[in-house]
Amino acid sequence: MTENIKKKFFLLKKRNNWDCNNFKKIGASLIVFIILISCQKQTTKNTILQGDIFGTYYRVTYGSEINYQKQLDSLFLVINKSMSTYQPDSNISKLNRNESNDVDAHFIKVFETSKKIYNTTEGAFDPTIGIVVNAWDFGPSGSIEDIDKRKIDSLMQFVGFDVVERNDNIITKPIGAFIDFNAIAKGYAVDVISNYLKSQNIENYLVDIGGELYAKGINAEKNKPWKVGVENPNFDGTQSLNKVITLKDKAMATSGTYRKFKIDENGNRYAHIIDAKTGYPSKSNLLSISVIADSCMIADAYATAFKAMGMDKVKSFLKTHPELKVFLIFENNNQDIETLALNTFPK
Repeated sequence: MTENIKKKFFLLKKRNNWDCNNFKKIGASLIVFIILISCQKQTTKNTILQGDIFGTYYRVTYGSEINYQKQLDSLFLVINKSMSTYQPDSNISKLNRNESNDVDAHFIKVFETSKKIYNTTEGAFDPTIGIVVNAWDFGPSGSIEDIDKRKIDSLMQFVGFDVVERNDNIITKPIGAFIDFNAIAKGYAVDVISNYLKSQNIENYLVDIGGELYAKGINAEKNKPWKVGVENPNFDGTQSLNKVITLKDKAMATSGTYRKFKIDENGNRYAHIIDAKTGYPSKSNLLSISVIADSCMIADAYATAFKAMGMDKVKSFLKTHPELKVFLIFENNNQDIETLALNTFPK
């Protein structure tokens, strides 16, 4: 349309046809032209909402000037009420104390996805292992010989997500079994916030809860794709990026083994990876696992499962799961850091 306006203007000038009507036509056309150019230069301003939730941070960036803080706070409140093991009156806390087995729709969605991934990973992802992980009390100091092994063995009788069942909104589990969705709940919360923004016709957003992400569209304010990073596994607590990728209409979750660990008498480092079959730590050279999937709940759960499975099992598993894209950071036999991208993880 703008080319037609220009042609018309120069054609009129060449013919010296400068009557009043043509001036009016040119003026109107130029006004339209200026408006079009102005619209092309306009950008959508981002709104950024951030704070603390689930023991970590959240940062939600979206292409709209509408403030959805109250709505986000309400959604976080509902999710905490459903699955927070830190709130004594939450559904999951009451269930773990055998006071109530009635759960809500949020719990059911996470339960069903957890059950599916528990089965597909042959128990590598197990929401009932949390009680044993907590008993080991992983931290940067201490040795694995300090643990009361009789206590661990006694807790293992309550581990096994296969004996936890659901009938409509009723959960049944053995007395003493403890369910913990911390390895999947953050990812689920990312999906809930993402779906809410989508329901408000927000086309461009990035939801980040403690490093679990979902990116939709582009960064409209900059008119560029969303860029997200994978951290280096720095044992000294410092932060730096190993990789920066473009993420669009996908979720990404990262699970690391380098922040919590213990040292055995030979100096071997054991991360907080508990074998759900034995209840004892498994030595692994995997330091960081990033998973890209359609939903953050799925990415979050698989990132945790792959941490327990180890390098060889992960590579074998991904041959039949092309929908998952994975980036591994690991220690080789010389204790040098290497990376491996699987299933066309973005460069």
